[in-house]
Amino acid sequence: MVKISPILSSAVVSLLLLTAPAAAQVAPAPAPLSCAAYAAGAMIEAQLFFGRNIGTELGVSERAWTDFLDGEVTPRFPNGLTVTDGAGQWRDTESGHLVREPSKILTLLADGDSATLRLIHDIVDLYKQRFHQQSVALVVRPVCVSF
Repeated sequence: MVKISPILSSAVVSLLLLTAPAAAQVAPAPAPLSCAAYAAGAMIEAQLFFGRNIGTELGVSERAWTDFLDGEVTPRFPNGLTVTDGAGQWRDTESGHLVREPSKILTLLADGDSATLRLIHDIVDLYKQRFHQQSVALVVRPVCVSF
């Protein structure tokens, strides 16, 4: 049986605790997105999550959503978009209660320039204002796209 000195084992544990976080912090960054290998172009994928309740009631009808889409979203992104129905939940920041509500998920594939990002943020702001929403979730990620 091998005996380990308590002093030695304590020193080894201390050394591991000190070096492990440092090792995790110096992990290599992921390689930049190279779309050429996929015969595709670099773009962004933006997903916007629109809740449809106003208060505790469904306040954004299908008609109101379609009017918003036709009047605010499509003119800003006339080349195409995808809308999916969803069922979301989130914690209300004012009451602390869990809220479940129907939602619309808008997916856009577009250039990642500052003008495009401004258009996306305009859509978020307009929806929040028009339909009295606390927030609209926005996820933006780089993607390779081929049409």
